[in-house]
Amino acid sequence: MNDYLLSLILGIVEGLTEFLPVSSTAHLRISELLLHISLSDGYWKMYSIVIQLGAILCLPVYFWSRIKRFFATFPAGDTGRRTPLTHPLGLTTVAFIVTAVPSFLLTKVIGKHLENILIIGWSLLIGGVVMWLVDALNSKSEAAGPGAPGSRIHTWKMEDMSMAQAVWIGFCQIFSAVFPGTSRSMSTIAAGQIAGMSRAAALEFSFFVSMPTMAAATIYTLLKSLSGKSENPVGVSQIDAHGWIVLAIGFVVSFIVAYGSVAWFMGYVRRRGFAPFAVYRIIVGALVLAFASKLV
Repeated sequence: MNDYLLSLILGIVEGLTEFLPVSSTAHLRISELLLHISLSDGYWKMYSIVIQLGAILCLPVYFWSRIKRFFATFPAGDTGRRTPLTHPLGLTTVAFIVTAVPSFLLTKVIGKHLENILIIGWSLLIGGVVMWLVDALNSKSEAAGPGAPGSRIHTWKMEDMSMAQAVWIGFCQIFSAVFPGTSRSMSTIAAGQIAGMSRAAALEFSFFVSMPTMAAATIYTLLKSLSGKSENPVGVSQIDAHGWIVLAIGFVVSFIVAYGSVAWFMGYVRRRGFAPFAVYRIIVGALVLAFASKLV
């Protein structure tokens, strides 16, 4: 297949799946396997990092007005009752640290699992079941709305989050780093719902905490690859004009598609919930496990 078309396809896959709770890592690995891309090729490993960075950069653009508002109200918040640690920016930082430190220490374990199709299949399937159960548990409270008696939900906006909720979400996000296919988005959204957050609040915080988490992980991995310190190093001097164009196509396509995906997802979840994504994960996970069984 033409490399430019290949880059277009992979950019679309990354952009569509990066922020949906279906695991972009799983979908990229499956796509690369189906398209016969060598996972031991340093260039294509770096390509995956570059297009992920393209998707990540859509978030500060999409949430720019919210980000400006948070900085304008730091540290006391809109109500004047927040502190540097309990302000939304502080809680985002706390969740990032809770995730980043253990994930960094487990770097070697994470690297070994990233291409394991069996782990990806089980993570997709189990994550889908968990997501379905958690969303169903909160569905009546979501329908009743704020203030309903006996509601499981007590945090309807990101601005009302607690420190305990941020720590819990940060901890649960570690699972997505260790087990590819879990999905960072799924783990943070489900964790938020378990902790009494609404779908909208859990989803928005998931996006905000993903900005520093994914940016740090992606840039760190990319720098290692370019500096020749990773398992599959790629020096900048080794990339020709054709290679740069392929990277650029994937980066731009991933950014544009991810922006549209986030905009659609924010509106869809408020109306419909996460159940369709859970069902999709279960089906894809079962198919991946069936495929993996034939490889053994």
